Amino acid sequence: QVQLLESGRGLVQAGGSLRLSCAASGFKFGDYTMGWFRRAPGKEREFVAAINWSGYIKYSADSVMGRYSISRDDTKNTVSLQIDSVKPEDTATYYCAAATRVSGLTNIPYECDYWGQGTQVTVSS
Repeated sequence: QVQLLESGRGLVQAGGSLRLSCAASGFKFGDYTMGWFRRAPGKEREFVAAINWSGYIKYSADSVMGRYSISRDDTKNTVSLQIDSVKPEDTATYYCAAATRVSGLTNIPYECDYWGQGTQVTVSS
């Protein structure tokens, strides 16, 4: 059974760092590009960042450019996201996703093979 389980602190102060982790199981993790999305209240789900199967190529949305980092650990089947200097507009439900093609994560319509259930992050001002 495929599972993507997100975890991380639910409340972060503005100016601090948001750190999320996603534990994957039930599929061949190393074959997939892994990514993060978010959905803010009243908005559509949007791409945040992704890392390809090798871990050497990374992608991000303009909204987090310069203040994000994404990494993967194929020995533990985990992918992590950190966003620094967070702002109240980073408040959202964050989702982990897996896709065999990078474009499935970065291009609308998103075509991901697997999705996590999401984890709420609130940035307090």
